[in-house]
Amino acid sequence: MKILLNGVGRIGKAVLKQLITDKNFEIVIINEINPYVENIVYSINYDSTYGKYEDKFKIVENNYIQNSTSKIKITNFDSLEKIDLTNIDIIIDSSGKKEDINLLKNLPVNAIFLTHPNNEADINVILGVNEKDLNPNIHKIISTSSCNATALLPALKLINDKKEILCGDILTVHPLLNHQRVLDGSFVKSDTREVNCNFEFGRSSTQNIIPNKTTTIKACSFVLPNINQNLISSSSLRVPTDTVGAINVTLFTKEKSTKNEIIELFEEYEKNQDFPIVLNNFEPLVSSDFKKEKFTTIIDHRYTDVINNMIKLLVWYDNEWGYASKVVEILKYYKDIKKRWVFKLTLFYLSKN
Repeated sequence: MKILLNGVGRIGKAVLKQLITDKNFEIVIINEINPYVENIVYSINYDSTYGKYEDKFKIVENNYIQNSTSKIKITNFDSLEKIDLTNIDIIIDSSGKKEDINLLKNLPVNAIFLTHPNNEADINVILGVNEKDLNPNIHKIISTSSCNATALLPALKLINDKKEILCGDILTVHPLLNHQRVLDGSFVKSDTREVNCNFEFGRSSTQNIIPNKTTTIKACSFVLPNINQNLISSSSLRVPTDTVGAINVTLFTKEKSTKNEIIELFEEYEKNQDFPIVLNNFEPLVSSDFKKEKFTTIIDHRYTDVINNMIKLLVWYDNEWGYASKVVEILKYYKDIKKRWVFKLTLFYLSKN
């Protein structure tokens, strides 16, 4: 499958580096608002959070970059409709820009993957929750939800299926993001976060813990409508770390539980999962220990607690590399089920002739 990667910011670069070695996919175009190809190459090769990229890219022709495995064209368009999409099968949109959904539906490609929640998408997918609902024949615009929802919802679904959640609350502890200020300045809005953000986001992200509202539960409701803002309240703290977030979860359930029962529930899930989702931790670890971890629902059982019908969890996740790994996993899953559909269709036509 030939891919156009729209945007190589924090998520786009992580997707690029995890997808580029897979022979089933070929990234042929990177579209980036940054007009300087030299700067794009530099930002791919050197990363303060995840270190140097060993298989370095270099500019080989006008607007082309290359390393030992790939040669990629660089374009600089402000809209996907302006790009020549001849021979492109898939678009991964990690631009941070919210395109008009009707524009996306009319683009001549098989599928478009959005790396943000979007209730106008044909489907919002979180692995371990609803991937079996994905149908390449009817789903063209596919949202891979958000890093927070990707981490949280598998845990919520597991508990809700067993115990039935009556109500709850979450607090996300999230690393700083690119749209925040290094020093105090004017408030900068993020295009893909549907929150009436406050002026605190104009304050220094490196000197403060910044309280904020979060769209995490709203994003969850796009995947599972019964997990919504009427069931679970939410808030967020932005903290001055570069990556790896945590979610403090408090749930009240219809059925009472024990701590051992909840731990066993997650341990059993880890043993039988189809994708790297749940990881159970019992070691005395801190956020940086989970950097570049592909498991995205990491339950820290040192802080699992149960009192009657109240369940407390602490969930870790790498909000960049970990989330990007799920974008890649969903893309691979899409390819596999599309291949199975084609095979079934071929058998059907052969049986008729």
